[in-house]
Amino acid sequence: MNPLLGVLLHAIGGLAAGSFYIPLRKVKEWSWESYWLIQGLAAWIIMPTVGAWFTTPKLWDVLAASPPNARLWTYIFGALWGIGGLTFGLSMRYLGLSLGYSVALGFCAAFGTLIPPIFTGSAESLFTTASGLTVLGGVAVCLIGITTCGYAGVLKERELSQEQIREAIKEFALGKGFAVAIFAGIMSACMAFAIVAGKPIAAAAVAAGTPTIYQNNPVFILAMAGGFSTNLVWCLYLNVRNGSLRDYISGPVIVNFLLSAAGGAIWYAQFFFYGMGTTRMGKYDFASWTIHMAFIIVFSNLWGVWFHEWRGAGRKTIRFLVTGIVVLVLSTVVVGVGNYLAAPK
Repeated sequence: MNPLLGVLLHAIGGLAAGSFYIPLRKVKEWSWESYWLIQGLAAWIIMPTVGAWFTTPKLWDVLAASPPNARLWTYIFGALWGIGGLTFGLSMRYLGLSLGYSVALGFCAAFGTLIPPIFTGSAESLFTTASGLTVLGGVAVCLIGITTCGYAGVLKERELSQEQIREAIKEFALGKGFAVAIFAGIMSACMAFAIVAGKPIAAAAVAAGTPTIYQNNPVFILAMAGGFSTNLVWCLYLNVRNGSLRDYISGPVIVNFLLSAAGGAIWYAQFFFYGMGTTRMGKYDFASWTIHMAFIIVFSNLWGVWFHEWRGAGRKTIRFLVTGIVVLVLSTVVVGVGNYLAAPK
């Protein structure tokens, strides 16, 4: 147990999650589905396999010896999470780093908190215990933060011309982006289920000699393979429909492949460090997800400022944006307090 190290690892993971889309912004002459598929191959197949290979003794024996149900449900929940990852990428495309991350992760935090007790049949405790009511309060605060950020986006759309908006976000579309971000946030919460379903796999890895700090790496192989499956089907469908299959052999191919793969490698780093961070939080493990969400929201918005996504917006708009971000971070703290109250003493 080393909570300070755990928080540092979560911070590194949050920085990676908030930064992975930056190399993708530099891809030229390729359709979105083409570079998204390449980053997915790196993020969800290559990097998890490499990471687990170097940290898990007898990796393939561990996976083969794990309960079939654990492998199956880890993959299925990963596939559902992959739908969230797919639409999460679209939310960046339509809303930008700042607003897209804030809305999608706000919903991810809210539903990631509410769905597990509903799924396990313990939802009643949300309404009958101090911890449950605190968690519900945190979700309510989260929704307030999302609404506030959304209003900032509406004000931005009113204040700036379409040309000004598209200088920073080429395909800005507030309504479409919000719908996609909401769906992405809901589906992305399925990763929490994949990790829970994969606990027998993590236990088998530890039994085989894997250091506890790396115990989740074999789980990520199956969960992210599921995520890649859904993204592969959709991206290839778009490639065929849009005639963009030629992207893989045209344009600045080598540069685009490298940029897309770099985005994928950075993306994977978030879960690599998140997985390590959770093992060092000890009795404060309840706060891992909320800390991770908070760091991602903060770093993604710093990048949004760096790329001038809000340049030209009025003071009122910026105040709403900053207030919304602060409220979102506060909501993760409130949810963490609720989880602490529920934790065995």
